[in-house]
Amino acid sequence: MRYLHTMVRVTNLAQSLDFYCNKLGMVETGRRESEAGRFTLVFLSAPDDDATSKYAQLELTYNWDPEAYTGGRSFGHLAYEVDDIYSFCQRLKDQGVTINRPPRDGRMAFIRSPDNISIELLQKGSALAPAEPWTSMANTGTW
Repeated sequence: MRYLHTMVRVTNLAQSLDFYCNKLGMVETGRRESEAGRFTLVFLSAPDDDATSKYAQLELTYNWDPEAYTGGRSFGHLAYEVDDIYSFCQRLKDQGVTINRPPRDGRMAFIRSPDNISIELLQKGSALAPAEPWTSMANTGTW
């Protein structure tokens, strides 16, 4: 058995690509459009992953006909490791991304995508020493 990918449905492909690629720094590795199925699939990988691999990717599914997505159908969150959680969160914050669960512990933070997908950010290696403004920042919304 081998893990292949995680699929999330998105309601606005351009907005989602801006979030995942321009803000999070992911890289588009493939795209498939289906006229008959009326959908677009975009595959993304983290910048430190092997971009030629078809495994451990994020698949954004954009259905051309609008529909409401509710619940989550047993989906929890996506998780990515980052080199410096404080600078990564600051860069996201500077770009208008809400830090729902700040990295008060120097190890973990949560944000949400434009489609409300929960994303966990984890510090690579050991936790960083607690630092402001993160240690006194309250949670925002749900994560």
